[in-house]
Amino acid sequence: MITLLVTPEEFAQEKLQVEGEKYRHLFRARRGAVGDRLRLVDGEGNARWANVVDVDGSAATIVAGDASASNEPPLHLELLSALPKPDRASWLVEKATEVGVSAIRFLRSDRAPRELSTAGLSRLRRVAAAAVEQCHRAHVPALSGPHSWSELPALLATSETRYVLDPAAPSGLRRPGETTRVALVVGPEGGWPAEERAALDRLGCLPLRLGARVLRIETAAVVGAGLLLALND
Repeated sequence: MITLLVTPEEFAQEKLQVEGEKYRHLFRARRGAVGDRLRLVDGEGNARWANVVDVDGSAATIVAGDASASNEPPLHLELLSALPKPDRASWLVEKATEVGVSAIRFLRSDRAPRELSTAGLSRLRRVAAAAVEQCHRAHVPALSGPHSWSELPALLATSETRYVLDPAAPSGLRRPGETTRVALVVGPEGGWPAEERAALDRLGCLPLRLGARVLRIETAAVVGAGLLLALND
């Protein structure tokens, strides 16, 4: 099965053209042909089937049809993570998208004061879009940051249940009950400074641990998110 991410405007059309890089990938590298069935997604959670009706030297024509399953998890999980190094941030975004995270917000911390340029953020959004097609999702995770610590209350405001990963926590991951909107906060390597950890406690973040081993930021983020989503899928 091939999943093709298009704009919401293209998704609403009954017939659309595939050109440029997407055309080269689907009809040159992957040798797509007339009669092939595709799955179109709009990045906002909607999906529909489509059939290839024409292919020429530079474009293909696709006719959209019935709705398809979105393949989105029932749990809306927002991942709030200290910003790792660029290559590791890219890996985090790719894998978090694959497991079903709804949004990724990078945080500044005293122990992870890294910056992320506009170009860097755009590159990570392209990574997320490619991961959506690869894993057959329908929603591209929202991606933003790095956010200052003062923005944390607003970032957590819509989450009914809030967790923070902590290797010293008394309990491991567990199903968050009837909650449908969850936030998972992942700290920098070396742990949260005392002041930041106290702020997380005041904001109602419940401590959870992943085991006895100390994980890198990106590993902890993906493993924690994947387990929470798997428990509720």
